[in-house]
Amino acid sequence: MHQPARLTISSVAALVLLALGLSGCATGPQPELPAAPATGPALPPAFPPQDIVGRWGLAAYHKEEDRARTEAAAARGCSQPYVITLGPTGGVMMHLADQATPTELALKGAPGGKTFIGPAEDPPGSAQDREVVLFNGRILILRWMDTEVQGRYGTMVYVRCGGEGARRPAAKPRAPARPKTTPPPPPPR
Repeated sequence: MHQPARLTISSVAALVLLALGLSGCATGPQPELPAAPATGPALPPAFPPQDIVGRWGLAAYHKEEDRARTEAAAARGCSQPYVITLGPTGGVMMHLADQATPTELALKGAPGGKTFIGPAEDPPGSAQDREVVLFNGRILILRWMDTEVQGRYGTMVYVRCGGEGARRPAAKPRAPARPKTTPPPPPPR
């Protein structure tokens, strides 16, 4: 006849010790992970945050050949402008992808003269950043670094509304004011 397998006290003790030993590995001191590599000194952005503060018409394109048409569409978007303001710590208030409320973002310089706009705590070129493709005071073009977000939103074109950021002509000198003369009184009747 076959006897059912029984656990002996020594085998139960061995299983308990093994379980305790394994759990100690999971909860005991862990070796320290190497620190993240330093990114080097922070580089200044190509322009200060206050240069992009203002009201902007906004449109986007997916194909480079649509850029000119998109700039014209963005200029027409000034009837409902996208407003960029300064943030409380010196950044700019803009929306991150899929966010309903604006967040303070930093302008971050990178090697090669590149500038990125994104969360200050992330290094330049991170997934939530946008790269500044062009900024000339009147037009701002931003490309999302996250390829999935770039695929959904496209390359963003901002055109400054009104005359903000445009070069203004020098003021014309005013002609000297002529002294006021009073007309002679009418002849007596």
